[in-house]
Amino acid sequence: MTTELRVLRASEWNDWLEAVELAFGGVAQSAEEREFDRAVTEPARSLGVWDGDQCVGTASAFSFRLAVPGGALVPAAGVSLVSVATTHRRRGVLTGMMRRQLHDVREWGEPLALLTASEPAIYGRFGYGAATQQLSAEIDTARVRLDVPAGTDDVRLRFAKPADARDACEAVYARNVPGRPGMLARRPHWERMPLIDPESDRDGASPLRCVLAERGGQDGEPADVVGYARFHFKPEWKWAGSDGTVVLRDLEALDPAAYAALWRFLFDMDLTSKIRMRNRPVDDAWQHLVSDIRRCDVRLRDSLYVRLVEVGAALEARAYQAPVDVVFEVTDAFCPWNEGRWRLTGDAKGGASCKRTGEAAELALSVRELGAAYLGGVTLASLAAAGRVRELRPGALAETSVAFGAGAAPWLPHGF
Repeated sequence: MTTELRVLRASEWNDWLEAVELAFGGVAQSAEEREFDRAVTEPARSLGVWDGDQCVGTASAFSFRLAVPGGALVPAAGVSLVSVATTHRRRGVLTGMMRRQLHDVREWGEPLALLTASEPAIYGRFGYGAATQQLSAEIDTARVRLDVPAGTDDVRLRFAKPADARDACEAVYARNVPGRPGMLARRPHWERMPLIDPESDRDGASPLRCVLAERGGQDGEPADVVGYARFHFKPEWKWAGSDGTVVLRDLEALDPAAYAALWRFLFDMDLTSKIRMRNRPVDDAWQHLVSDIRRCDVRLRDSLYVRLVEVGAALEARAYQAPVDVVFEVTDAFCPWNEGRWRLTGDAKGGASCKRTGEAAELALSVRELGAAYLGGVTLASLAAAGRVRELRPGALAETSVAFGAGAAPWLPHGF
């Protein structure tokens, strides 16, 4: 039967979301999760594929602003809720949605598209490159010591209800966004996401808890919130006694003292012997405070995938660690407007320029490699070692690889 690809109508949202749930195993969301999805879904930026009255394909693109090297917040399409019904696989449904979506993103004037992949092998052929990693760990706090530096004495900690502390936590988060590539500035309703806490996801752990780090507040003045941690406590008892786990959801701080004070609190929680975390930056500083990193079971996995929708505008939007002047030969069969030679000039002050040129190419690569290297977490030199970037002028690779670096490891703090 003939299928129809079109923009989602608001009245079709329930059927559309049910198609997403069915494609991801048929497990229905909690009422809290469903309410959030309804609030953040932008129908005009969402696509559905229909076979008669049945929705068989879905894709959406949230309106985000992404922190890039140099601290700018760049408009980006957050691609999500992508699914194809099992009954309609291998008919070009996904390719059709991806092509239409990227054309729409270009029309909206957004130079970047982003996604997190349920299956990493899918999106490379559409030009998305794995640009960030997330760190997970389980720290054996019974055997690992935390070496807290001096200067934490003026930091006070207090418990707060997560909902009551939301605005204070969001203010800390917002101040940290420009300093780390890959972080997303909060859009309306997205401040609710860190507080979503369905009981079905807790695996026996407590409801979400929050502790605030504060400084100042003498003489009747309110204290300044300089950090926070949100976590669950999962109790467990063995014959020898308590063996509970702190399950860390998120932690942000404005300075090293507040950061160290929050980690000391997590290490010192009564009735626990482990801290478990799923998504932290790969350069998270606690790794330099622990006495035995081997007993922290550190692991890495891919996280944010980046796609340059407009090569010139995207490369002009970020700053560079060192002066750069290079001509790229870019291939992009899926978005042919990006094909060809581009001359990039820029430095750490910003104000980069990336224009089409007829000059000889110095580095050759596809748009997928540019996406992987864009936030500074993947080096062009490592991609070249894998045969995915070709150096056409001696010295161009080393110069450009250094320039594409970033001061902090890029990190996506939450999915979408």
